[in-house]
Amino acid sequence: MSERTLKASEPFVRTVKRVERSKGGIFKLRILALVLALVAGGLFLMFIGFNPFALYATIISGAFRSEMAVQATVKIMIPLLMASLGVTLAFKMRFWNIGAEGQIIMGAIFSSYFALFHNDWPHLLLLAVMFLAGFLGGGLWGLIPAFFKAKFNTNETLFTLMLNYIALHTISFLRDGPWKDPESSGFPKIARFVANAQLNKVFGVQIGWVIGLVLVAIVFIYLKYTKQGYEISVVGESHATARYAGMNVQRIILRTMLLSGGIAGVTGMVQSSGSDMTLAASVAGGVGFTAIIVAWLADLNPVSILVISFLFSVLEKGSSVMQSTYGLSTYSADVLQGIILFFVLGCEFFIRYKFIFRGKGGAR
Repeated sequence: MSERTLKASEPFVRTVKRVERSKGGIFKLRILALVLALVAGGLFLMFIGFNPFALYATIISGAFRSEMAVQATVKIMIPLLMASLGVTLAFKMRFWNIGAEGQIIMGAIFSSYFALFHNDWPHLLLLAVMFLAGFLGGGLWGLIPAFFKAKFNTNETLFTLMLNYIALHTISFLRDGPWKDPESSGFPKIARFVANAQLNKVFGVQIGWVIGLVLVAIVFIYLKYTKQGYEISVVGESHATARYAGMNVQRIILRTMLLSGGIAGVTGMVQSSGSDMTLAASVAGGVGFTAIIVAWLADLNPVSILVISFLFSVLEKGSSVMQSTYGLSTYSADVLQGIILFFVLGCEFFIRYKFIFRGKGGAR
């Protein structure tokens, strides 16, 4: 086959994996992506008739303008931080856990049982049991797809995703049936937790933020300095290599998903007993899906997850203030957030890949 024919059959543009970029290059690219995101968002705001500088200033000030605003920002950050740490363990192993939503819900259900039916226990004992129950609920929900993946090599992405809906409808069943509040008048709901079953507050915010910081340290040390963390990395690189090194791949998958789902389950316990004060269908509220974005943007680094989940929370809280201050619709605020995320996530693509055009280093 002639060289001309080869060139004609070659795609005009294709993607190839980059040689690893320097940290300085990655930092510059991310700063550029942020600047472009702000410019694009600003153009959108100008198009709908607003001053982008004023609205951006409102987003920042809205998240920090008062002690109550700061507390609200931290409150948003708590479940996002914890759920991101949970999925990070699975993703490090290249197990695509898209089921954090369901694991959060099951953790909330397991812990809520004790909050509703054993709320006369001593306060600290009750919270400790609820914490363990939340971990167990999320962990068992994570073990189900892990077992089938390890035993039958099923598709964990679809499996974990479908389990989300089962967990969500389990709450609906409990709310409309066995756990229905007898005092609810016409509108079915689960009773509000008594004060004894609610998490304590530290500096005006539920203690979940302290739990989140402790988990950052634990997950960081676990992944970086323990044998189990090393095994997770090896399994993520290659199952064959892990088996050649004498590792029990099935056991590692099960153990890691127990921990991944368990942390998500604790998130559900913290949300239901620290923020919602009841078991509601909105206990996860999409956090499990947003956590996937946060984990990948942080390159599966627990310390970076802390920073990025905080920035996400500032954007979320500030956008709500901007929306109420300027009378923006919910959709406009969501579009602005989407534009910013589009550029930031696009940056991650160019960190790992590059385009090759026909005739410019693209010969086969």
